[in-house]
Amino acid sequence: MTGNAERLAPFGRRRLVRASLAGAVAVTAGLVSDSPSTATRAEKTARPGTPETALRELVAGNARWRTYHERHPDQTRAVRQTLVSGQHPFATVLGCVDSRVPPELVFDQGLGDLLTVRSAGPVLDEAVLASITYGVLELGIPLVVVLGHQSCGAVTAAVQAARTGERLPGHMQYLADQIRPVIDPGVQGAARVDEAITANVRLVRSRLVAEPSIAAKVASGELAVVGARYELTSQRVHQTR
Repeated sequence: MTGNAERLAPFGRRRLVRASLAGAVAVTAGLVSDSPSTATRAEKTARPGTPETALRELVAGNARWRTYHERHPDQTRAVRQTLVSGQHPFATVLGCVDSRVPPELVFDQGLGDLLTVRSAGPVLDEAVLASITYGVLELGIPLVVVLGHQSCGAVTAAVQAARTGERLPGHMQYLADQIRPVIDPGVQGAARVDEAITANVRLVRSRLVAEPSIAAKVASGELAVVGARYELTSQRVHQTR
């Protein structure tokens, strides 16, 4: 993918626009500066309740993470006791199982902040889709982020299998079959894997927003579904295009 070092546009200052039945969401300005946000969870009057405020919170958290100013919020005794009676996460992150990309760390969030769904790739199957839908419909989460990442092993394996024609062992072939449609045979070398990582994020996002229940929420402005990538080299999250 070209422009991997580009900044993720600041979610919080962008306006939602309806671009199709899928309700594609765009955010209008560039990523907030590298300086971490000065607002703490204790200073907030309420958890993020709109797509824009949820996006802004994730951007600020990633800025703290990549500049080594993590706050590790929402881990106190009081928060843990509050969460016994219920949860109100403000964002769902569909990420890869890769141990280097834990969403709560990448976005510097704490207990009860994120509904995290992880699958290799990340690949969307019925269980993953049901989990995301649960967050949207039952918990009223206003933001879903599909988060791919640099040097994804699942995508790399799928690209290699497509090139050699060999089947992956066991259930891993299912991952390769799901990723195969986004592999561009016209791209050579390491770039083929990198392009497939971004293309897979776009595919998963498009499938999510095509779901009637999710599409309705997007069309009403209650929900944003955003594709993004995490770069291991810079620790930066940026929006896919």
